Amino acid sequence: MCGITGFLGLNHQKVNLLETTVKHMADTLNHRGPDDSGVWVDAETGIALGHRRLSILDLSSTGHQPMHSASGCYVIVFNGEIYNFKILRNELEPLGHKFCGHSDTEVMLAAISQWGLEVAVKRFNGMFAFALWDKQEQCLHLVRDRLGEKPLYYGWMGKTFLFGSELKALRAHPDFKENINRDALALYLRHNYVPSPYSIYKGIYKLPPGTILSLNRGNGISTPAPIPYWSAKEVAEYGVAKPFTGSVEEAIDQLDALLRETVKMRMEADVPLGAFLSGGVDSSLVVALMQTQSDIPVKTFSIGFNESEYNEANYAKAVAQHLGTDHTELYITPEQAMAVIPRLPTLYDEPFADSSQIPTFLVSQLARRYVTVSLSGDGGDELFAGYNRYVWGQNIYTKIGWMPKKLRHVVSTALTSLSPQAWEAVFQKMKCILPEKIKQQNPGDKLHKLSEILVADSPEAVYLYLVSHWKNPSSLVLGAYEPPTTISNPTHWANLSDFTQRMMYIDTVTYLPDDILVKVDRASMGVSLEARVPFLDHRVVEFVWRLPASMKIRNGQSKWLLRQVLYKYVPRELIERPKMGFGVPIDSWLRGPLREWAEVLLDEKRLREEGFFDPEPIKKKWSEHLSGKRNWQYYLWDVLMFQAWLEENGE
Repeated sequence: MCGITGFLGLNHQKVNLLETTVKHMADTLNHRGPDDSGVWVDAETGIALGHRRLSILDLSSTGHQPMHSASGCYVIVFNGEIYNFKILRNELEPLGHKFCGHSDTEVMLAAISQWGLEVAVKRFNGMFAFALWDKQEQCLHLVRDRLGEKPLYYGWMGKTFLFGSELKALRAHPDFKENINRDALALYLRHNYVPSPYSIYKGIYKLPPGTILSLNRGNGISTPAPIPYWSAKEVAEYGVAKPFTGSVEEAIDQLDALLRETVKMRMEADVPLGAFLSGGVDSSLVVALMQTQSDIPVKTFSIGFNESEYNEANYAKAVAQHLGTDHTELYITPEQAMAVIPRLPTLYDEPFADSSQIPTFLVSQLARRYVTVSLSGDGGDELFAGYNRYVWGQNIYTKIGWMPKKLRHVVSTALTSLSPQAWEAVFQKMKCILPEKIKQQNPGDKLHKLSEILVADSPEAVYLYLVSHWKNPSSLVLGAYEPPTTISNPTHWANLSDFTQRMMYIDTVTYLPDDILVKVDRASMGVSLEARVPFLDHRVVEFVWRLPASMKIRNGQSKWLLRQVLYKYVPRELIERPKMGFGVPIDSWLRGPLREWAEVLLDEKRLREEGFFDPEPIKKKWSEHLSGKRNWQYYLWDVLMFQAWLEENGE
C-alpha cells in the first residue's frame, strides 16, 4: 500500500525544480508509505511522478517506484494490491515477459504492455489507484479500482494538472489555490461526507470508481470525462435480470467457496497480517475463513468501551475464543477516544463527519503494533442488505404510499403542531394505557422525523431523507446551491423495480466509496496499516447481485444467506443479537467533556466572520442539544468537523 502523486505542467520547468516539487508533494504522504520513496520527471513533457511506499510484497529494491516497463514505454506509480498477480505472471512468462522481482507492480506493467491498458485493468483483481505515463503517446492515464477502495483526486490549477492519493499532496504544489467549494460544502452537510465526483476544493475532483481518465498533453487545459471499464449499474441490472436459479444449499456452498478464495487471495503478504474483529456477522466470517486456511492462529484485534451500548468487545472475544485466534483487545477510555479528535482534520483532509472514524482509527492503531496488513469486513452491509434502512425504508413507504399527497401534508402539519417536548408530555401521561409496541424512547423526536418523511413523494425521496443529516443545507451554507449527485439524479439510478435493491445499489456507489471506504483508508493508512476488504472482490459483488432478495432479507432478518455461511464456522448463539453501530457517544460528549471545544468552534461571532454558515440554525440546534430537548449530534458533528478542518486547512 502506498501514496501516489504527481503533475503534468504545460509550462516548461527545469528538472531540479520538477523533482523538488514532486518530492515535496510525495513527502506529505509519508504515512501512506514510510518504507521508501521515489520520483521520476521528464522536463521536456512536464510530467512528474512521486511515490511513497509501504512495502507489503517484494520488500527488496526491485519493488521500487516509480517503475518503468521493460519496453521503456510506460512509467507507473501505483497504490494498492493486485491479488491475482501470480496468475497473470504465469500467463505472461510464456509470452516472453521476464521479471526482475516478484512485485505485483512489475506484473501490471507487463500486462499493460501485452494486452493494452483497458484489457489489462479488466483482468486485475484488486484494490488500486495508479497513474501511468505513456512516453510514446505523451498521455497520462489515471485509473481507480471497481468499488473505490483506493482514493485518487485530480484537477487543473492554472496550467498544471495535479493528482494524488490525498488532497494534502495536491495542496503542496505551488500552483494550488485553496478555494472552498460552497456547493460541495452543502452536500457535505447533507451526507456527512463530500460525495463524488466533488471535493471540498473548486476545480478538484475524485476519480469515480471503475474508471480510466486519459489526459493527452497535446490537448491543453481540458479534462476528458472518465471512461468506465466496469459498471456497478450494469452489474446490478444484469444480476437481477439473470438471477441465480439454484437451491439455497447451492447458494450457500457457492458463496462459501467464493469467499474462501477471496479471503485466501488477500492473505498474500511478505509482512505480518491480521484482521479486525468486532464480533458481528461480517468480520466474524472473514476471520473464520482466514483461520480455516491458516496453519497458525490468526491475529485479531478489537477495541472496547466501558459504555455498554457502544461495546462489542465481549462478543468479539467470544468469537475469537471459538475460532482459536491470537486475539488482542483494548478497552478505550473516553479520554483516549477524544484525544483522537484533534488529529481528524489531518487524517481526513477534507471535511468528514462519520463519528465511527474515531474507533476505526483506534483499532487500526492497535493492529499496527503487531501487523502491517489487516483484513476488514466492510462491504457486507451494502451487498447483503445489512442496514436497518433497507427494512425500514420499504416498510415506511408501503405504509404511507397509499395516502393522497394532500392528506400526508395534513398529517405532517398536525404532527409538527406540537413540539417534541409537548409530545413527550402526552406520551408520558398516557404511558399506562399505551400498548407496549408503540411505547418509544424520544417519541416526540421520532414523530417530528415521521412528519418529514410523510411529505416524501417517492421511495427515493424517503431514501434521501433517511441518508440526510441537514435536510436543507443550501439554506445553511451562504451562497451555496446543491449540485446533482447520484442520489438526486434519476438518470444515474439502476433500473431495478424493487425499492430495497435500489437503496442497496445507491449505497454501493455513494455511501460505500465516499464514506465507509474513505473512513477505513484514511484511518488505517494514517498509521501505515494496509486494510484489505474481501467482500469487495468484484466476483463476489457480481455473484451477490444475482441472488434473490429473499436470500438477503428473510423474515425481517438481514444478511440471511451470509449468516448461513457463517453458521458453518461459528455457533448461531455467538452472533444473533441486535445490530450495533461502530460508534462513540458523541451526543453526551458534546454536553460534557467536548462542550468547551465545541462552543469555541460554534461561536456565533466566529461563524459570521468566517462567512460560510448562517449561525442561527446552528445556534438553535446547539441550544436544544445542550438542554436535552433534542439529540442533534449528527447535525452538530457535521458543522464541528468542518470548523475543525477549516481551522487546520482553511483558506
